[in-house]
Amino acid sequence: MKKLTPVFTISFFIALAFIIWGFFAPENLEFITGTIQGFITDQFGWFYLLVATGFVAFAIFLIFSPYGRIKLGKDDEEPEYNYLTWFSFLFTAGMGIGLVFWGVAEPVYHLFDPSPAANVAGGSIEAAGAALRYSFFHWGMHPWAIYSVVALTLAYFKFRKGAPGVVSAAFQPLLGDRVNGGIGTTINVIVVFATVFGVATSLGFGTAQIGGGLSDIFGFNNTFFLQLMIIIVVTFFYMLSSQTGLNVGIRILSKTNIYLASILMLFLLFSGPTNFIMNSFTQTFGSYLQNLVSMSFQLDTFNLESSWVEGWTIFYWAWWIAWAPFVGTFIARVSRGRTIREFIIGVIAVPTVFGALWFSVFGGTAIHLETITGVSVMEVITEAGEESALFFVLQQFNFGWIMAIVAIFLIASFFITSADSATFVLGMQTTNGSLNPPNNVKLIWGLIQSATAAVLLYSGGLAALQTAAIIAAFPFVIIMIFMIISLMKSLKQETLPEKKKLRKSKNN
Repeated sequence: MKKLTPVFTISFFIALAFIIWGFFAPENLEFITGTIQGFITDQFGWFYLLVATGFVAFAIFLIFSPYGRIKLGKDDEEPEYNYLTWFSFLFTAGMGIGLVFWGVAEPVYHLFDPSPAANVAGGSIEAAGAALRYSFFHWGMHPWAIYSVVALTLAYFKFRKGAPGVVSAAFQPLLGDRVNGGIGTTINVIVVFATVFGVATSLGFGTAQIGGGLSDIFGFNNTFFLQLMIIIVVTFFYMLSSQTGLNVGIRILSKTNIYLASILMLFLLFSGPTNFIMNSFTQTFGSYLQNLVSMSFQLDTFNLESSWVEGWTIFYWAWWIAWAPFVGTFIARVSRGRTIREFIIGVIAVPTVFGALWFSVFGGTAIHLETITGVSVMEVITEAGEESALFFVLQQFNFGWIMAIVAIFLIASFFITSADSATFVLGMQTTNGSLNPPNNVKLIWGLIQSATAAVLLYSGGLAALQTAAIIAAFPFVIIMIFMIISLMKSLKQETLPEKKKLRKSKNN
């Protein structure tokens, strides 16, 4: 515990106070956080839309700018991990649990309650295209651009400038030595706060869905007690994994996640309506690109009866921003040696296409059941919750119960890997950027994460999880804006590598 910093101490006691508050006064916690969340979404929804789209524009600018040739490290460094391992890290840390949880449920929700801008009747076949398009939108370029801004900035200052691997170090060009004082500590405490609650949100979703799967397959009641037992068991496994380090536990589990997710997706692709799925993917991806700009700036300004954007798009942008310090730090840690252009294309393009295919397979199958086969997935969601939707869809096909068990293992594996990765990141941020934080520090943060997820489920279920994500994201989005300013100030002082030299180093 020699490497503990003021960031650890302050963050620990803030998190502990929240857990105690939620345990002894859950209704008060739910009321106050709900009030704060309502204020943020009502008054600052426009702000979330503008900054998220601004991050996409900034990432595209870097791809085509001369800065894209700069390496995240020394000019002669090569990437630490191959593409398969790197992409498995991105997929696992970025949104693994969320994809499994919302892959069926979100498109079905949009089918019956479409965006007012889509101008289609809910439940109609015409609403299917809009349902998938908005799912692509919420899980596509915007979230990965948000991640890339944080990850790129941290990787650049850590591996090229030799700065500590904490977020405050990225402010050196703007603040100078003041980053080592109270301002830097405040920045890093906000980062830890956003990470704890952002990750707890996903862990809560994962817990609820594992409970839903056990309920569907084995008949258990998906109560808070069952969810608490799931959290305890999974916490044991991810704490065990966290003791093995990045290159053992997380690396093995990340590849396992990719294999299990691929098995699940291929099963449904070929057991389900294959032609409908691939047609949906092709047409909707084009529609997504065509309507990207209009969707990016859509609000419910002229439809006072609707709160669709606040409930979906703004929640998602806040969720991704809350996840950005965790995912960004983790992606930065595994991206040493890549050029800025290669990094941004890899972080944005590959996961966007994979996510679109995922929603086409799972959401497309659910929509086909609803609109063509006549099997009601929405009825299951209404009666049993979003967490049961995936298992219901899988069991409509031969060997579906086997795939449902595979899905439970996949969710648990994502849970373990996400929590393991988060303990690693929290350990880094609270030990002045140590690339291999002490195991006892990771143990403490692992327990805090699980306790926070349990308290949120206890105080308000999935609604409380969404509320926590939106609140945690608000202060960090300000930090992200200044991270871009600091990065650009430093990039302008770079001596850009020549194309020939860079090409020669790759060939060698």
